[in-house]
Amino acid sequence: MSKRWYVIHTYSGYENKVKRDLEHRIEAMGVADRVVDIQIPTEEVTEVKEGGQQVTKESKVFPGYVLVRMEMDDHTWSVVRETQNVTGFLGTDGKPVPLTRAEYDKIMHRDQPDGQKPKRVTVDLEVGQSVSIVDGPFKGFDGTVADINPETGKVNVTVVVFNRETSIELTLDQVSTIL
Repeated sequence: MSKRWYVIHTYSGYENKVKRDLEHRIEAMGVADRVVDIQIPTEEVTEVKEGGQQVTKESKVFPGYVLVRMEMDDHTWSVVRETQNVTGFLGTDGKPVPLTRAEYDKIMHRDQPDGQKPKRVTVDLEVGQSVSIVDGPFKGFDGTVADINPETGKVNVTVVVFNRETSIELTLDQVSTIL
């Protein structure tokens, strides 16, 4: 029988605990030759905080889901299914459905040309938010965020100069939110 990748559903936030518990159960139940790998898909997320400070962390791509590579039979199914905080397998009509190789590659980012996980950038600013310019030639002006480009670290802010709205491009560390 061949080993295939299956998706198990867990309580959100318990993915790492499920992985650890499942690894222990696999050893204790003697099925290490049939349940051979457990993966939690992640991606790198860079958060740009106020003032331009960047914080990078690993984030789960699919919270509440864990991938398990296994031979599916009644015994391995029950070892996985009866692990604490596992709510079930992804499938139809109560039957686990294995992932195709292409699905697995896409979830685990193995379809990327350079093999790198994609990086996602998030910022604390929103379009329409009021900001104060804290650096540069427009220091001291207040404006409204018109556009944000997290990848480049740039923000377009609309300010009123000589009674005219003017759009200026600034770096994220040049603006501060107005509360």
